[in-house]
Parts: sequence; C-alpha cells; structure tokens
Amino acid sequence: MYFRKIYDLRKDRNKTQQDVATFLNMHRGVYCRYESGEREMPVWVVNQLADYYHVSTDYLLGRTDDPTPPKR
Repeated sequence: MYFRKIYDLRKDRNKTQQDVATFLNMHRGVYCRYESGEREMPVWVVNQLADYYHVSTDYLLGRTDDPTPPKR
C-alpha cells in the first residue's frame, strides 16, 4: 500500500527521509520502503508518524482528508 500522505507531509515540512528515519529510530532505507509502498508500515510507525506530524492516523491512512488529530 502506497501512503502518498507521508511523502507529502515530509516534503511540506522540509524534512528528509533521514530526518524521519532518525525520529523513528530506523535506517533510512526501511523508511524509504514504507514511503514508496514497497513495505507495509507497522501500526507503531503509523502512530509515531501521526504524532510527529500532528495529524490523525485516519488522515495518514487515507480514510479522511481532515488532518486534525482527535481530542485527547
């Protein structure tokens, strides 16, 4: 599954793949495969990226176009 939104969010915030991979504590190549859809993202990565970009997991997964995270 290709997650276009994680690419778009990264570019919009002027982050490199290495920046995001470092945040996730993984090699850049692993993150690159998530971004390109070559590898499925585990739930923990989706959750971490939602926190990193301050968006909802539903937004990352393409279930909504509203990036607003849920109220805690």
